[in-house]
Amino acid sequence: MECTNWIERLSEVEIAEVESATRELTKSSIDLSSISSDHFPLPTLGPRLHDFLDEVLNGRGFVLIKALPVKRWTKREAAIAFLGIGAHLGSLRMQNAAGHLLGHVKDLGRSSLDPNARIYQTRERQTHHTDSCDVVGLLCLRTAKSGGLSSLVSSTSIFHEMRRRRPDLLSVLLDPIETDRRGEVPEGCKPYFSIPVFNWHEGLLSVIYQRQYIESARRFPGVAPLSPVQIEALDLFDELANDPKLSLTMELQPGDIQLVHNHTILHDRTAFEDFAEPDRKRHLLRLWVAPPNARPLPEVFAERFGSVTPGDRGGITVEGSRATIPFDA
Repeated sequence: MECTNWIERLSEVEIAEVESATRELTKSSIDLSSISSDHFPLPTLGPRLHDFLDEVLNGRGFVLIKALPVKRWTKREAAIAFLGIGAHLGSLRMQNAAGHLLGHVKDLGRSSLDPNARIYQTRERQTHHTDSCDVVGLLCLRTAKSGGLSSLVSSTSIFHEMRRRRPDLLSVLLDPIETDRRGEVPEGCKPYFSIPVFNWHEGLLSVIYQRQYIESARRFPGVAPLSPVQIEALDLFDELANDPKLSLTMELQPGDIQLVHNHTILHDRTAFEDFAEPDRKRHLLRLWVAPPNARPLPEVFAERFGSVTPGDRGGITVEGSRATIPFDA
């Protein structure tokens, strides 16, 4: 029997708390871009959310929370509920150059061949990767007609398997490697950052990885083509990430929240076929969260995270960007 101890189900009391807090926040004039847990009281669920976060940060690395009644909510109500839950986990971080604290994961008709497109804006497979934050949260509003499954794999498992099989290739991924910022460049920074895939710091192993963006960074002057040994190392990394013995696949249903620790878990989404009707298309909401009790990170991560201070790091900040909450994609 498949182990499902990573699934947490909300009680009717906890759901009622979320709905009550959502109603009150919807009626208020609070600037949601500065939302905190004080604005969204969850006397029963709040402590449990902290337990979930501890499991994400210090345990398994992920959790699936079932299931908010999003089918009876408006899109705005679902977004406010998700923002409120996220505020109990940490500070919300901007996810793109437009300053969006609330992300919309859906097909916008873009292609990964566009060097400034982010892959979550397409219907293509994402491949296993990390996001530029400590914790990523997804709330499923609607599923695709077919496909769009979520896959998770432990970066620590990949590290140990590479060390067992090919320690020479593992050592390659302990050296800095350039990764494309995809056109979202902070002031004074290069259009790419250079951080090792695997990073040991204070006894902890943290990973940062997006293969497509590593490859597209080769378009910039001064960035050398990938060497044969780098390609071999990245190929082995991907082979292990795709090994069904190491990865876990799940299908998010409407109302499900998935929380993932980016430093220890890589996530993927399979390609999907969508419905033709706009109001039936696959749609997930996304939060990037910086918990105040997050792990220490090496200083090199500031090149991507802006800072390594727990609770105040991660996200994408460019000149002129300002935190906003878009309720529509």
